Amino acid sequence: MSAARYRGVLTGATGGIGRAIAVRLAPHCEALLLVARDTAKLARLRREIETAGGKCRVVAADLTAAGGREAVACAAAELPGAIDLLVNNAGAGEFAWLADQEDAALERVVRLNVIAPMQLTRRLLPLLLAQRAARIVNVGSIFGHLGYPGHAAYCASKFALRGFGEALRRELADGPVRVTWFAPRATRTSMNRDAVGALNAELGVAMDDPEEVAAAFMDLLRRPARERLLGMPERLFVRLNQVAPGLVDRALRRQLPVIRRHARGDTPQPSSQGALP
Repeated sequence: MSAARYRGVLTGATGGIGRAIAVRLAPHCEALLLVARDTAKLARLRREIETAGGKCRVVAADLTAAGGREAVACAAAELPGAIDLLVNNAGAGEFAWLADQEDAALERVVRLNVIAPMQLTRRLLPLLLAQRAARIVNVGSIFGHLGYPGHAAYCASKFALRGFGEALRRELADGPVRVTWFAPRATRTSMNRDAVGALNAELGVAMDDPEEVAAAFMDLLRRPARERLLGMPERLFVRLNQVAPGLVDRALRRQLPVIRRHARGDTPQPSSQGALP
């Protein structure tokens, strides 16, 4: 996979991170299939890539529906030479207190972030296994390692996606397909609504631009690894959460009034905040 000519499928292609990855990835692809639900956004992205000299195909599909996954599989099978790269990037999240969320919102997050990529991967696996070398990249999150208030469903889904990828990596260890976990930190996208940006600004938490994340993604393709976690001190917090979770518990307990206020839209109240250690 060191030669930078891929035949890839990218889901969630019109979102902030997905769009940035698509633009950077396209020049390195012999064939690229972009998947999203919004037909108009897909058309605009396709024009942008083709205007820059790249090539891509698009398919509008709801990955939580069997018909949508089948449409992606059929389009992938028609790519010249079949696929050697699958990027499971489509995802959803909601910054909210669990007590305030509807069951439908919880189900939507889990279905799109966990069930859909598992089912799509299973459907596309024969195409990937037919290659001499292939890669699956699951786009996760630092919150796939670190449970954070206001993101219970999102964290649960990304923890699950990480576990799926780890198990699949070991399941496929004696074949041509490698499975990679790519975990951005907080990123400026439409999925992170204004309350997330306001919270991070108040707590002094850095947020990356999608283009920075896409650059790190391309570096991961050039320098393969089992996983890539973005950001410091985020990587330190992940390690600390593994070896001394009580310290993280206490730090987040100090921040809890601030996090709750932004997640629930409450009137500001005096509170201590403090950063993670």
